[in-house]
Amino acid sequence: MYKSVVLKDVIRVPPDKFSKDLQKVVREILCEKYEGILDKDLGMFLAITDVKEVGVGKLIPGDGAAYHEATFEALMFKPEMQEVLDGEVIEIVEFGAFVRLGPLDGLIHVSQITDDFISYDANRGALIGKETKRVLQNGDRVRARVVAISLDEEKIRESKIGLTMRQAGLGAIKWLEEEYGKVTEEKEEVKKPRREKREKAEKE
Repeated sequence: MYKSVVLKDVIRVPPDKFSKDLQKVVREILCEKYEGILDKDLGMFLAITDVKEVGVGKLIPGDGAAYHEATFEALMFKPEMQEVLDGEVIEIVEFGAFVRLGPLDGLIHVSQITDDFISYDANRGALIGKETKRVLQNGDRVRARVVAISLDEEKIRESKIGLTMRQAGLGAIKWLEEEYGKVTEEKEEVKKPRREKREKAEKE
């Protein structure tokens, strides 16, 4: 889930920055400090979007810098349990598919792709359903549900997000279009007469 949060921090502004615009300097320091950092509670810091307030600077004996309390807004990404996310398959391996979910990656284990028996085709770099013949490969867009989360602040790439597509409405987008495309059109046809009837009544 992407979200915007408002936070506070005390920012050290070095003496060589005193002559510059304080708001811009504080934002630059915040960007260097936070962007790309993973916090277990808040999630991944994607961008510092705004510096709302910068307090009066305080001096500390023996340190020529000024310390300002700053209130700022940050754009975050944090996966939540049972959340449904769209992503892109970036790697197919024998035991499943790695999916890019914004700034983090998730794994769909072969047992969580479909109810069908899945085989791995190393030559094609694809996972194939035995009965359905459905293929999952690099570049495919998918919709999956988060079923496990283990975030590592020190080694971000070792963070683990477990995903499943073994539920109604989940799977590769191309599969969903094949399965639900006609149903969606039928529902739209059902809504159409009702919409026309309502519009006619409003005109009258």
